[in-house]
Amino acid sequence: MAHLVIGPLLRHVDGFTATVWVETSASCTVTVVAGEERVSERTFTVHGHHYAVVDVPVREAVPYQVELDGVGVWPEEGMERSVVRPVRRLEKVVFGSCRTSVPHDAAHLVSHGVDTLRAYGHGMTVDDQLPDLLLMLGDQVYADEPSAEIKGYIRERRGSAAPVDEIADFEEYAELYRQAWTDPEIRWVLSTVPTAMIFDDHDLRDDWNTSQPWREQMAKIAWWRRRVVAGLGAYWVYQHLGNLTPAERAVDEVYGKIREAEDGAEILDAFAERADADPTTSRWSYARDYGGIRLIMLDTRCARHLVPGERSVLDATEWAWLEQQVAGEYDMLLVGSSVPVLLPAGIHHVEAWNEALADGAWGKRVARWSERVRQAVDLEHWAAFRRSFERLCTMLAGTGKTVLLLSGDVHYSYVAKVKGAPLYQLVCSPIRNPLSRTLRLANIIAQFGVATLVGGLIARTARLPKPPFKWRITNGPWFSNALATLTFPADGIPEARWYSPTTVADPPELTEISRVPLPGRPA
Repeated sequence: MAHLVIGPLLRHVDGFTATVWVETSASCTVTVVAGEERVSERTFTVHGHHYAVVDVPVREAVPYQVELDGVGVWPEEGMERSVVRPVRRLEKVVFGSCRTSVPHDAAHLVSHGVDTLRAYGHGMTVDDQLPDLLLMLGDQVYADEPSAEIKGYIRERRGSAAPVDEIADFEEYAELYRQAWTDPEIRWVLSTVPTAMIFDDHDLRDDWNTSQPWREQMAKIAWWRRRVVAGLGAYWVYQHLGNLTPAERAVDEVYGKIREAEDGAEILDAFAERADADPTTSRWSYARDYGGIRLIMLDTRCARHLVPGERSVLDATEWAWLEQQVAGEYDMLLVGSSVPVLLPAGIHHVEAWNEALADGAWGKRVARWSERVRQAVDLEHWAAFRRSFERLCTMLAGTGKTVLLLSGDVHYSYVAKVKGAPLYQLVCSPIRNPLSRTLRLANIIAQFGVATLVGGLIARTARLPKPPFKWRITNGPWFSNALATLTFPADGIPEARWYSPTTVADPPELTEISRVPLPGRPA
């Protein structure tokens, strides 16, 4: 008899339909029962793993159940019920990034801190004001830095074959996701709160697509092709499918072919290899409207154009798509970018300077040195693609609307504000993967005004123009594991809050560490 391996995950939800994603142990018929609605889908198979995506009509909040071949498997005994409910406008959004999936024992509480998402699940019930959306902004899994449990699985499966202690193929990605998403508390949160996801580098590998030299170096490694094909293929199954609306999925050519195949492994692998080689053949970015709020989730990794001297976070096809989304009708814009757009100004100037040197501003020898520095200390944010930074900020400031940039990646949290425009950068990172004390100190120093002054002087040595906007860090940085919430009152000012575990008690508890109003008028 089939059973649930992962899930159910509540994914795309709008005012009419809720999407439920599951992985099962065998081919079967998956049925979701929500109130009077009963919808069934047959599983599809990839690399011997079985999945289903079920779209359920939803008119009001109701508990739901999952059946496999007519046998109830969810909710499990003793677990609080999961619910589906229509989302017509956003009232409450939760966001964060960078979550390592390690045990919750004493040793890992010391090394990794409390899992903030697990703590959030402990404190949440269906009688609360449930979030309308959970935004997972990258590094949902760490393919290059897996837990000891995953490393043990890898060694048992293939010994010391390369890549040593890293994910190699789809089978290992499947186990990585299973361990990441099956803690009881995590599982319940993901079954009840709609989720929207986008990848960052560790979903594939640290520094993924930081530059053309990086791609050339990785192409020489024998196991890399298998890894990137598996990583993008697994992302398509475990994260991307649930980001799509039912209408988008219905016309997705890859999805259609895989559903018809006995095992869609070859179809998926070919798609993933093509997406890596030519990003214009696919689009991982997506946009959603919730009443007067538009959400745009940007692919800032796979869609990069990396030709030296022409570096861009987004290729031409992606820019054209983004311009269409930004030009639409809405009252407020949320932009999910795994890497921050507005960094502390001192760091911004150094990254822009490094890009100029890597492109040859001081000659070929310095360019090679600068490229090594770029990779060694992760100089790969929007600031390290200076023209992209200026183009994006000009585009967003030109909307005349309040724009909230939501990001992670840097392993600390903060708020930045553009001078004279309602353009904010809200960073929440990590969910569970704190910085070392040395890196915390370095980032604190980077907040000081003298760092901005020195960074600006360094940038001018490469004859870089000043950025077209001024901004500053208004709140933070906070270095603890954290989750953030955004609330959008119908007749008030939006507000962001950051929460962090303050004790290692079990069950863990979250405490508010900051509250920041986000007025729409220029400041």
